[in-house]
Amino acid sequence: MERLGLFGGTFDPVHVAHLAAAVVARHQLRLDRVLLVVAGDPWQKQGRDLAPAEDRFAMVAAAIDGVDGLDASRLEIDRAGPTYTIDTVHELTRPDRELFLIAGADVAANIHTWKRADELCASVTLAVVARDGETPAALPAGRRAVAVTMPRLDVSSSMLRARVAAGEPIEYLVPTPAARILRARGLYTSG
Repeated sequence: MERLGLFGGTFDPVHVAHLAAAVVARHQLRLDRVLLVVAGDPWQKQGRDLAPAEDRFAMVAAAIDGVDGLDASRLEIDRAGPTYTIDTVHELTRPDRELFLIAGADVAANIHTWKRADELCASVTLAVVARDGETPAALPAGRRAVAVTMPRLDVSSSMLRARVAAGEPIEYLVPTPAARILRARGLYTSG
């Protein structure tokens, strides 16, 4: 039985806390691999300016190149229309595979707002990532859920976009290969 982790997001841009969460979840849950699923047209971010999906995918792929057990996934980029996790789960479901949906505690607390949330939660084990010092109280009652704990890394994509726009350094917050792509493509600059 393959144990497959799904860690979806806009990754706008990908950063060290994303990667640490994926690696820690893989280790703690003994996952065979973790797919970092780049959202193509995320329904929860409608109306917000995002870097093009191809650029976000390129940054994720570059950031995890050579990291054992982590794979970048284009499933949601290549599917037309708004991005819904339940569609990705259906695409990846197989009788010989157990799926773990990796989500931060803040995201897990709002999973009830997702499209077909009950069906989604019945199809996966929710792996709730809590940072050291946080109580994994977001484990939803009545759901298959496990806690994953990781060191506190106070890094966010919104903070990084602001740093890039202000001309501030992002070294060691964004993996170097991803930062090279970000700069080469002029992402998150004001002009």
